[in-house]
Formats: sequence, structure tokens, C-alpha cells
Amino acid sequence: MKPSPYTDRYSPQEIRDYYETGLWSTETFHDLLHRNAESAPDKVFATDGTRSMTFRQLFDAAQRLAVGLHRKGWRAGDTAAVQLPNWVEFIQVLAALSRLGVTAVPIMPIYRHDEVGHVLSNAGIRAVFTPASFKKFNYLDMYRGLRQDHPQLTIVIVRPDDPQTGTGTDDNVFSLHELETDTDTDDDSARAELGTPPGPDEPFVIVYTSGTTSRSKGCAHTFNTYCSGARQLTTAFGYTQGDVQFGPSPIAHTTGLVTSVLLPLLAGASTHLMADWDPARAVEEIQRFGCTAAVTATTFLHTLLSAYDTERHDLTTLRLWTCAGAPIPTAIVEHAHATLPDLRVLSLYGRSENLVTTTCSIDDDPSRALTSDGKALPGAQIQVVDADGNALPPGTEGDIAYRGPSHMIEYLGNPEETNALFTADGFSRSGDLGVMTDDGFVRVTGRLKDIVIRGGMNISVREIEENLAHHPALQVSSCVAMPDERLGEKVCCYVVTKPGHAAPTVEELRNFLLGHGMAIQKTPERVIAVDALPMTATGKVLKQDLRKDIKQRIEAELDATNRMADPR
Repeated sequence: MKPSPYTDRYSPQEIRDYYETGLWSTETFHDLLHRNAESAPDKVFATDGTRSMTFRQLFDAAQRLAVGLHRKGWRAGDTAAVQLPNWVEFIQVLAALSRLGVTAVPIMPIYRHDEVGHVLSNAGIRAVFTPASFKKFNYLDMYRGLRQDHPQLTIVIVRPDDPQTGTGTDDNVFSLHELETDTDTDDDSARAELGTPPGPDEPFVIVYTSGTTSRSKGCAHTFNTYCSGARQLTTAFGYTQGDVQFGPSPIAHTTGLVTSVLLPLLAGASTHLMADWDPARAVEEIQRFGCTAAVTATTFLHTLLSAYDTERHDLTTLRLWTCAGAPIPTAIVEHAHATLPDLRVLSLYGRSENLVTTTCSIDDDPSRALTSDGKALPGAQIQVVDADGNALPPGTEGDIAYRGPSHMIEYLGNPEETNALFTADGFSRSGDLGVMTDDGFVRVTGRLKDIVIRGGMNISVREIEENLAHHPALQVSSCVAMPDERLGEKVCCYVVTKPGHAAPTVEELRNFLLGHGMAIQKTPERVIAVDALPMTATGKVLKQDLRKDIKQRIEAELDATNRMADPR
């Protein structure tokens, strides 16, 4: 399904303003890649530890693939899924699809049959680019199984396990190499065959939300709405062509795609992708490739610092690490500054609907990362609103709402939920709670569903988790509401302990939090030790899984108690 025209989302005045200020541009993804291939053809743009491609190599490979796909009948308005790890081929595929006007639909590598099937149906997917297998999972078998509901699905295998993949054994399975034309195709000859490239206000990607609270929704973006976030970050991060982005965040999702692909492409910089997170290897690769900047969930920085050894490692090339996807605990920022004094740690808050909502910049006082999640970037506006969409005064907690050049066109095929996002003033509600200062800095305090209502008292679990980040025995914690007959809800805390440490008891945890100035009513009344928290690939805790788990535990305990009371 093709998204609505961008003029349905933005007013004529907004469109003029965004073009005049450079937040939107006439350049497309194809144009950016072509410009870099002309100006710096031999510069290595993308590496992933296995393959590397210069700007020219990447441009030529994307052209060959675009022509090959066109000869197979692919046309503007089609949709193609890209379920690939952080491999350089992902960028090649994205460039080829955008040249044709085929909308790319990235799918997280961790998604399986149910989630993938939902995306295939919702986005009307014609074809998918996928590994044969990765991390012991067989994607080819999964997609062949999905053909029961999607019989016309074309499967394109990237880095096949078997070199013979696609050699006529299945008419609708190809290797990536098979679809590329045999000869190099320059821009002029490609234009003669493919026609004029699509413009920057045509559909570019459909990125699905993480699905932390409900069935994932497809956020439909043009190239301009998507790239404007990266354009804004080049200034905020002081980004130049000398930077080398470190990219362990999945480029099949917003954070990785914007910051590990578009940001370095805009600046003519380089990017090093990491497909499988391993903190010890990450330290080695940052050092080997001279990485200068990263944008990840806080978890990545936390585990990287644990693997860093001052006697063996040199990470002096790193100048900037931005934590996104979840609020950053103060303890992590302090640890980073103590371990790598020259590293600036910034905080960023965003969402797939509008990419960057707020961010700290290199020009801000370093303490801002400790006290906020940044402010709106130039050209965008933020309000904190109440349940009716009315703007609240500074210092008042409410729903963080955005208006600006990076907002999606729509939730694909879901006009009701799309329209429900907006206030009367045209601000898009996030469902994330926050407080804004007089000078526009926002602190995310939690999701609306992260509030525990205990006997009428609203308790933000963010406050609890922030304090528990200082607990010496805990590696990570996550708090959720658990049902309570008398009070309605109480706080339940899931904890992952550090090696060699026992899980704290409820009494020990509450005493620790009391020592940090928290009211006793706000502290957890149950502690559950687990080996790991359920996470999305972007580093967000799947809170709905924890809520479901504690509800089932309580129901099972109640059933057991009832059986003991009445053994009949």
C-alpha cells in the first residue's frame, strides 16, 4: 500500500519553510551516494568486519542491482522487505530500491514467523532480502514457510550458505549476485533504462515500531522526512567527513538506519557496522577502524565499558557516544567520564514516528546528559501536553509531543491511529512522559504505562530504576506494576545481578532506595531475579512481557493457595 502524499501531512507553509532552511532538500539517497562516489570514489564508506566498500564500489553495486531488479519487473510503488543484519549489503539494497522507487521495509533480524508475517501482510511485501541463515536461525526455511500465506513472495538470499542457492531450483529464490547485472552501469546508462529517479518526497521506507506495548505499526516516511533527522544531527554532533561511525545498533531500525547510514552518508564520512554485539570485540573493532562516534541504547555503552582494559586498549579516537532508545542512568554517564575522560556522552530521545525528538548537543554543558534527554533541534518544536492535548507549563509532567520536519506521513493503513496521535495544534503525542525546563530541555520520566498507581499514588518506575543503577550488586533492573487486591497496583522489580552477587531481598532493596531519599511507598514490594531481561533489538525492555509474567505468577500463587485451603 502506498503512503498518502506528503502534502496531506504538511501544510504548504511548512513545506516551504523546511526547504528554505535546508531541513528538506531536493537530494535523494541516490543523489547523496552519487555525489560521494564522484568526489571521493576511493574512500572506504562502509565496513562490517567481513566486507568493505568504497563510495564508488557501493554506488556501482547499487546501480547493477537496481537495473537487475528493474529487468525482473520491479517498479515504483512496490514494497520490499530487508531483513538483514548490519552488513554492507543492506546499504547496497537500500540504495538500489530507492533508485527504483521501491519502498524499503526493514525488518529486525530478531523477528520470527509471527512478527514477519504481520509485516508482510501489512505492507504488501513483494520480495524480501534475507540471509540464508544467521546466528543459527534458518531464515530461508522461515520465508518458505511464510509462502503458504504469501505464495508470490520473491526471496533474495544475501551471503548464501550454499553457493548454488537460487540457480534454478526455485523460480522465486535468487542470490543477490544473480540479480545484479553482469556489467557495470554508469549513472547515464542506468537513467536511460530506469528513467528519472524518484524525488525526495516520494515513499522511501516503512519502519515498524518496536512493539513494546502493542502490535507493531508501520511508520511510512519519505526520504525528506527520514533524512531531515540525520541533517539535524550533523550540527548537533559536530559531524564531519573525518568521522567514522560505530554502528552496532540494528540498521533495520530507526536508530541504526539514521545514524549509521544516513548521517555518515550526508557528511561524506565512514561507517563501521557490527552485526553481532560482543563488547570485547567491539573494543577491538573501534580501535582497529578508528571509530569516533556511536549512537546506541545505553546497554551497549555499559557493557563496552566493562570490557575496556586501560592496559590493553586504546579508545582515544572515540569522541562522542550518544545513548538513545531508553533514558540513560546517571551512573552510566559518570562511569564513562571516569573511564574515558575525553569521551562526550550525550543523551537522545526519539521514536520511529519522528526520529529525533530531543537530543543533547556537543555545545551543551556536559551536565545536561545527567539531567535531561536534550531539547528540540532547530526547525522542530516540543510541547509537554495533558490528556486533552493542551500544553502544560514548564516543570509539569505530561505527554511529550512533537511537531517538525521528521514526522512520518502515516501509520500504514491505519488512519484512525494516525489521526489520534495529533493534538489540535498539530503536535504528535508520543505516549512518553516527560518534564520540560524553562529553556526547553526535556527529561523523559517514563511511558504512560510505566506509571504504577498504588492506592491512588502515581509512581514513576523511571525514578526507581535511576536509583537502582547505583546498586553495587545489580547489572540492570526493570520495574513494572503488579496487580494488588487492596491497593490496585504495587511495584515489582526484576533484577539481573552481577557475577558473584546474590539477588537482594525486598527488604535490602527497599533500604537501599530509602538511603537514596525515596519514599517507602514508592519502593518495590517484590523482587524477581532473572538471568536476562527481555529486550527489543534496539535495547528497550519489553515491559509488557514482564507485566504478563508477574500477573501469571500472582495468579498461579493464588490458585495454589486456594487448592491448599480447599483440597477437594
